[in-house]
Amino acid sequence: MSERAKTVRIRQFIVENVSDFPRDIAKQASAVYRVSRQAANGHVRALVRSGVLESAGRTRSREYKLKEQQRISKTYQVKGLEEHIPWEKDVLPALTNIPANVERICAYGFTEILNNVIDHSGGQSAQVDCWCNAECISFVIRDNGIGIFKKIKLALGLDDEFQAIQELAKGKLTTDPAHHSGEGIFFTSRIFDAFTVLSGELYFSHERPRNDWLIHHGSAIDGTHVRMTISRRSKADLTKLFGKFSGGDGGFDFAKTHVPVSLMQYGASNLISRSQAKRMLCRFEQFEEVFLDFQGVEMIGQGFADEVFRVFQNEHPHTRILATNAIPPVQHMINRAIASRIAKESAQKELF
Repeated sequence: MSERAKTVRIRQFIVENVSDFPRDIAKQASAVYRVSRQAANGHVRALVRSGVLESAGRTRSREYKLKEQQRISKTYQVKGLEEHIPWEKDVLPALTNIPANVERICAYGFTEILNNVIDHSGGQSAQVDCWCNAECISFVIRDNGIGIFKKIKLALGLDDEFQAIQELAKGKLTTDPAHHSGEGIFFTSRIFDAFTVLSGELYFSHERPRNDWLIHHGSAIDGTHVRMTISRRSKADLTKLFGKFSGGDGGFDFAKTHVPVSLMQYGASNLISRSQAKRMLCRFEQFEEVFLDFQGVEMIGQGFADEVFRVFQNEHPHTRILATNAIPPVQHMINRAIASRIAKESAQKELF
């Protein structure tokens, strides 16, 4: 490796890891790249001089962080607002030196979420914050409307706002089907590195690449707050993401979905009953394939598995349910339900 290439890698490492090691980032770089502490400190100082990092404190208490390079904070009146105007006029000019794929992702996520505010929030204003540094780009869009989870709960007659999050995670959910497909939040939450929605007392988030899905209770807030963050070096591709969830005929329809099963067990220790399964299965018939992601699920009951993998599959043969990331005890219950369905199908064929 040439000295120039090594310099680029060391400085990129510092930029990517300084948030985790604000006080000893030079020590970390020295250990990883086997350079002297003095040389590592030289790279840190160079990044400070170039405006990528900033420091606070003295000697041993000195800390480093990424320097904010651009910040936008504006409030828009929702009435008559068109989502592409703030993007083209105020936000895009601030996003300099970013790859084309990242720019497309930012444009998609920003306009989709702002359009949701305009069409669904019932609020009068939207506050938009955007800030960038050498590592990432972040957006926060806030409105003073009814709140996204409450709006879904009331529109669909759901039991609670937690169930609204469950439905939101499946995709194809909209309170205005004549004008919206229900794709925006589904794809935005999966293309950004971090995606968070706060509304009422609930906090819903997804992080890549660990694929962590979380729901928390928090302090009540008015309206809806959405935060999106993406690395400037992200390799994510919107076209590939859309293709992943499109039908098998090569079309562009939203035919497949990915459902984090862990979201369905919020408020209950385990997924055991048929009623829990039926709650999860709601609207699955709208898809050709449903990928059930069992990451974080430690057990499921026989009734739950049977309702999903035998009863529902028998009643909806055109929707294929696939399980992924299931630990052995969970996979065992799934296999039992599938085996039972196959055995009964074979028995019925023999009768004819």
